[in-house]
Amino acid sequence: MLMPKRVKRRKQFRGSMKGKALRGNVINYGDYGLVAVEPCWIKSNQIEAARVAMTRYIKRGGKVWIKIFPDKPVTAKPAETRMGSGKGALEYWVAVVKPGRVMFEIAGVSEDIAREALRLASHKLPVKCKIVSRADLEGGENSEE
Repeated sequence: MLMPKRVKRRKQFRGSMKGKALRGNVINYGDYGLVAVEPCWIKSNQIEAARVAMTRYIKRGGKVWIKIFPDKPVTAKPAETRMGSGKGALEYWVAVVKPGRVMFEIAGVSEDIAREALRLASHKLPVKCKIVSRADLEGGENSEE
């Protein structure tokens, strides 16, 4: 599972997920990408499940980039525990994903294989996604060059 090697503080506030993704909203490496449509916390095991689904489908051909990293610790108190006595123990790690964030990129395979691989990966994630190509996201930027 993905998790930070070390962190400055063990426990974090929950934070808010309002607004759109300001960073990580363009395809940098691959030809096709999986973009989040709604805000969500994505657990490290969900990221791994999506990665496995993609690499299995493309039969280890091509290349896959994971552009999100679970660096936020989420705590939970044990079941049937009374309130109080401090914050719970660290349970799992999440990546905070806002709308417009490119989560995965894929290259080195044909378009139909890439789209199917990303579709399979999207079923493993708790967030609505859309599959985009590099040309879709760049939009008007290509015409200027």
